[in-house]
Parts: sequence; structure tokens; C-alpha cells
Amino acid sequence: MARGKIQMKRIENPVHRQVTFCKRRAGLLKKARELSVLCDADIGLIIFSTHGKLYELATNGTMEGLITRYLESSRVAPTHEGGPATGPQGGGQEAFMLKELLQKGIRCMFGGEMGTMTMDELHALERHLELWIYRIRSTKMEIMFQEIQLLKNNEGILKAANEFLQGQVEEQNAIFDLPPMIGGMPQPLTIQNEIFQF
Repeated sequence: MARGKIQMKRIENPVHRQVTFCKRRAGLLKKARELSVLCDADIGLIIFSTHGKLYELATNGTMEGLITRYLESSRVAPTHEGGPATGPQGGGQEAFMLKELLQKGIRCMFGGEMGTMTMDELHALERHLELWIYRIRSTKMEIMFQEIQLLKNNEGILKAANEFLQGQVEEQNAIFDLPPMIGGMPQPLTIQNEIFQF
């Protein structure tokens, strides 16, 4: 029997999310190893779980070696004319400079030599990271406000449904002449003894 199409969105149930993470992580690592063996490719894979646990795979050599190789190859990638890349012109120049800055920061973090970055580079990196944190927090707050509004709407709907059902119960009690309910329990009926004479 074929599976239905899986909707690509965050899994809300934390247990299901963890199970899916474990299964898909294992599948991803297996596929990366197979690709490395079948095609003789050097593969580096880094995964951080939501709890901050690191999973990595370096098929040939070490992860540091692969990252260094990546940084060197991306820094001196040739353009169409055959010379070294000087980065995009105009508005893309800032993005290119930021990419270079981040690559240098990652290289320093893995090598443990933060002192190789200049003060200006560290200030620029700090500014960009603060801007990203601000944007992430803004988006997070926006999502939280939307969820709060949704919960308030659901609360209003549930209150209205509760009032409607309470009205229905009171109508039924009136029809069958039942005593009013206090705290969810009916009042006890008092039975008077009548003497029947024959």
C-alpha cells in the first residue's frame, strides 16, 4: 500500500518529531556513505539536533580537513574568464563580504584561532549576528502572538459552545421537571409519606 504525500512542516508532537529525526538522520548518513563508496566522493555531513547534539560524517579524512578544503576551494573559485573570483558587484558586494567573513569565522572557530581575525572583521561579524538574532526573535514573537490570538479565538468558541450546552441542559431539566443542578449534581428529591386509607 502506497503512503500518502508527507506535508513538509514542523512536527508538533515532540515524541513523533524525535522518532522522525532519528530515522531520517540514520537514513541520511547511510545514503551519504553509499554515495561516497559508489562514486568515490569525499562527503562531509554535519547535523545538529534540537538539543544541540552534534552528528557528523566525514567519509575520507577528518571533518576539519574537509572544511579547510571547502573554504580554500570556495575562496579561489575561478570566474568565467579564468581569473580568481572578485565577488559580485553592486548590492551583492555586501553579501559576498559577509560570506567571506563567515567563512573566516568558521575557520577560526574550528581551528581555535580567533586572534587571526582583525578587530574590524570581528565587529562586522558581531553586527551581522546581532541583526540576525533580532530578525529571528522578531519572527519568533510574531509567531507567538499569532498562536496566542488563535488560542483566544478557540477559547471564545469553547465558551460559546459551553453556554449553548448549558442552556440545552436547563431546557431539558425544565421539560422533565427535574430539580435544578448544583455543582453538576441534582438536588435530592424529598418523598412525603402519604397514608392511604381503604
